[in-house]
Amino acid sequence: MLRYPVRLEPDTNGTIRVEFPDVPEAHTFGGDNDEALMQAVDALESAIMLYIEDRRDIPEPSPVKRKGHSVTLSALTEAKLALYSTMRTSGVGKADLARRLNCHLPQVDRLLDLRHGSRLDQLESAFRALGKELSVQILDAA
Repeated sequence: MLRYPVRLEPDTNGTIRVEFPDVPEAHTFGGDNDEALMQAVDALESAIMLYIEDRRDIPEPSPVKRKGHSVTLSALTEAKLALYSTMRTSGVGKADLARRLNCHLPQVDRLLDLRHGSRLDQLESAFRALGKELSVQILDAA
């Protein structure tokens, strides 16, 4: 589970500003803490998509402080980020993965698009093409 710590701070215009210590490109705001945290997931995913577009490593989340706030990314987003990281580690580009999967490049683009609702079987196939297996783990809710 990818849980990123966030800082919530009052802004000068009466809103709550959200900042991510691990992803400085991600920031947003809300009318109160709850709204700010709801907006934070979208801001974090948007910033991470920039990392993917720029072919940069995705920052690992630092530990969340005891009474600190955090944002948890969805399991699908986590799987897509794992695919991206595995591709980078293996030195496999999108075109090469498309060849291995016998599909078109836009299909691989969608697998890495955090806004696209990819199917689990498609991600499993991509991991298999990289010599990996995708596993699901169920944890007690925090």
